[in-house]
Order: sequence, then C-alpha cells, then structure tokens
Amino acid sequence: MTPHRRLGVLTSGGDCPGLNAVLRGLTCRATQLEWEVVGFHQGFEGLLEGGSHEILTLERTSGILPLGGTLLGTTSKGHFIAKVGGGSRTMVPQHVMAQARATLDSLGISALITIGGDGSLTTAQQLHEAGFRVVGVPKTIDNDLEATSMTFGFDSAVACVSEALDRLRTTATSHSRVLVIEVMGRHAGWIALHGGLAGGADIILLPEIPFDFAKIADAIQKRDASAQTSSLVVVAEGARPVHGSEYVLGKGAGEYKLGGAGHAVASEIAQRTGKETRTCVLGHLQRGGTPTHLDRILGLRFGVKAAELVEHAEFGQMVSCQNDEITSVPIADAVSRLHLVSPQSQMVQTARAIGISFGD
Repeated sequence: MTPHRRLGVLTSGGDCPGLNAVLRGLTCRATQLEWEVVGFHQGFEGLLEGGSHEILTLERTSGILPLGGTLLGTTSKGHFIAKVGGGSRTMVPQHVMAQARATLDSLGISALITIGGDGSLTTAQQLHEAGFRVVGVPKTIDNDLEATSMTFGFDSAVACVSEALDRLRTTATSHSRVLVIEVMGRHAGWIALHGGLAGGADIILLPEIPFDFAKIADAIQKRDASAQTSSLVVVAEGARPVHGSEYVLGKGAGEYKLGGAGHAVASEIAQRTGKETRTCVLGHLQRGGTPTHLDRILGLRFGVKAAELVEHAEFGQMVSCQNDEITSVPIADAVSRLHLVSPQSQMVQTARAIGISFGD
C-alpha cells in the first residue's frame, strides 16, 4: 500500500554505534503503518532554509545495521543549541522555531522523531512545548539519561574500552609501566566503570567519586610492593580531584569541552611514584566502528517503538527501556536529571571487592 502520511526523523548531537539500527527499525515499522519517512540531514539544522533531506525506504536502510555513525549525518552545533556549559539551558530563538515549522509544513510532515542525547532532547522538549508533534529517542554512549535503564551505543563504547585495556595490559607489563587511559564520561562514569571492570583495570576514576592523588600513588606503590609492577588506570574525562574541578579544554557553542584528565593524572603519578607513565586518550574511537549485537537490537527496538508512538499520537514522549521492556516516558522527565553512578552501588562495591581503587 502507498503511504499517505509523512513523519520526519533526525539524528542530533554526537554520533554513536546503533543510530543506523534505529533508522532501520523506524523505517520498517513506519512502512508497515503506512507512514513515509523523511530523514533530515545534519540534525536539527536540516529543518532550516538550505538544509537537506531524503526519503528513507526499506531499500535505502537495508544493510545498515553493521554501520557505525548515522546515515543522516549529525551535528552538535548550530541554531538549535538548548543546553550550554554546566547543564544550563537557553531558549531556541522564535525565528528558528518558525523556520523549522515552515519546513515541516511545506513537506507535509505531521510528526518529528528526534534521536539525541540530553542536549538534543532538551531542544525536542522546547519544540514540543511550542506545539510541534515530537517523539524522542535517547542516544548517548554515556548511558546517563535517568529515564531509561539503557541507551544504545553504551555497550559498543564499553567493548572499545575493554579491548583497549586488553591491548595495553601487555605493553604495560612488558615495561613495568603505568598506563593511564582516558575515556568518555562527562558527568557519569558508566563507561569507565563497566569498561574498567571488563578490561581488568587496577584504578578507576569517576566523576561521581572525587579522587585524591596521594591515594592513587599509594595504590600503585602497594602494587609494586606486591610484585605487580604495572598498573592500568581508567579515567573518565569528567573525573576531578577532591577540592578540584573538571579538566576543561575550552568552550564552544554548547557544552564546554572536557579534556586533559588523563594527562593530569599520569603526570601526578609519575611525579609521586617515579614510575614511567604513559597516557592513551581513546576519544572518538569509542563512538566509531561496528555496533555490538546488543546495540543493534536495542536500536531496532527503539526505532519500532518510536514509529508506534507516532501512530498512536503519543507526542512529547521519549522511548525508554525499563526492565528490558521498551516503553515511553515524557521527554521532560528524561532531561530533568542525569543517571549517575552511585558510590554505594553494587557495581562499585564489586570493583572494590576485587581490589580496584577509586582514588578515594
């Protein structure tokens, strides 16, 4: 049957493994429900004059499950920034809203699905409050949205960290070195915690647990004394010392840019212990590459649910995973608070039980 209704979709903010799986799941289910899917390029910017779009068909989205990144392209800059440094929010200008509305009206699009993280969903919530018919899909490798127990891309990022630690262990052991690996995690340390546990890290530094350089040095010296002359230290980019602040490289149009935590920790370790210390910053390696099977499946499920929310006119909702069931919650709930690692959580206690130090 020929679709007689149109919905729009865009991917906004940072890219991550599993985005294409969402687009595939959405397109397949929307086609069954007789919706035509219009994909906007480069995030929200595709809604403005000069932006571009394409029709997503079953053929166009066939074979994209193993591909990293996003078929539609994305950006974390532009006219729709609704979240700035420190979690503060700003309003998208009214003339920008008007342009977006005109684009959707001209294309006959009656609903918009926005796939993004905390910042992008903050923009989506503003669009919803302005009368746009919006459905959100959570996307963040940091796994830091409170309103969903899991986000796609997280498992792939953890796998990247785990593999990196496996590789670094051999070179650290060969040279009796300390190797510091900096991973993503602005406010939440889920990647560092899970990746560090899976990869056999000796020290894990999280944003939620401020660390003491003296205690890090002490942990390494104790390892040396017990003939464990190499150490692996995982540092989340948002980790900070006690009575200190995050390591900031600079500020752009949106959130401030973090960086340097790994180098700072490595420098202090070398100075305090005298051990040869090296730093490895994984950076965007965690965002790229083939998604794990878990992220592919979760992405597909999220895409299917997004299409069904549009079909049932459940707007202002975000797709959510709760107890392995795909449901939905208000977007406003998703952007109200972050999902952080509790220092008292069972996962942290498990790490401590096997001798991992958190520098506290």
